[in-house]
Amino acid sequence: MTTLIYSHPACLEHRPGAHHPESPDRLLAVLQALQTPAFAEAQWRDAPMGTREQVLRVHTDDYVEHVEALSPSSGLRLLDAGDTVMSPGTLQAVMRCVGAACAAVDAVASGEARNAFCATRPCGHHAEADRAMGFCVFNQAAIAALHARAARGLQRVAVMDFDVHHGNGTQNSFWRDPALFYGSCHQAPFYPGTGARHETGVAHNIVNIPLSRPCGSEKFRDSMRNEMLPALRRFAPDLLIISAGFDAHHLDPLGGLDFTDDDFHWITRELMAVADESAHGRVVSVLEGGYSLEGLASGSAAHVRALMETPIGAF
Repeated sequence: MTTLIYSHPACLEHRPGAHHPESPDRLLAVLQALQTPAFAEAQWRDAPMGTREQVLRVHTDDYVEHVEALSPSSGLRLLDAGDTVMSPGTLQAVMRCVGAACAAVDAVASGEARNAFCATRPCGHHAEADRAMGFCVFNQAAIAALHARAARGLQRVAVMDFDVHHGNGTQNSFWRDPALFYGSCHQAPFYPGTGARHETGVAHNIVNIPLSRPCGSEKFRDSMRNEMLPALRRFAPDLLIISAGFDAHHLDPLGGLDFTDDDFHWITRELMAVADESAHGRVVSVLEGGYSLEGLASGSAAHVRALMETPIGAF
């Protein structure tokens, strides 16, 4: 079985402004990195449009109507107090993000692919049920998890988030459901100010590992080996979703955790090993943050290269 890569030109049409960090150039950098001979064996698919039914598994009807009503025919509109912006192409872009994540779940759940990477934007993990936040409109990772349950009968779903920012939206969506797991390693103190160790959910189904800057590879890997990976194994997911942010990269202008490309490759392989143990290898990865074009390109390439490699223990 192969690795699928979902993307769509519509995701380039979310244009929040000339100086906004969440620019179309981010996705272009990822696509250029992945459209090289090293990734020839991956299969590319157009991201379908998501559906309102899928979005409503996480977001409230009032909020979805608010987003639809604010979608501009020209110019820009703010969805929150400062940095989440809608342009004329944003609504289709975010629905392609949702569609990609749900289609990826369908493909790995059916055995059509071993894993999948969604090269889409904007990111989603800050979006809460009833509000946009931190460049995020709809939370495609959380939506994919609930889609896996509703459409594919996968009851225990985990999201592992290695973006430099804590995914407050995903945490809030999973907090009260013991069959959903959210794990995050993130810089702290830092935006959005959530993700403390004592935030553990209704059944210790939330695991937060705040990391101070500068962190570096050794501290990151030790934290994953000693805390996060054992917690994931105890949870034993039927599907593992990765919120793959690359703003912890040492080149990133916003973050300060100093991860390397090898770190992103390593954690991907470790997460695949967990999925091999309890989820038949099913992994869906969704692009989140990353604001150095060079770091985003090389980090995402290391991540997808790991997804394409033979599973640990296979022969």
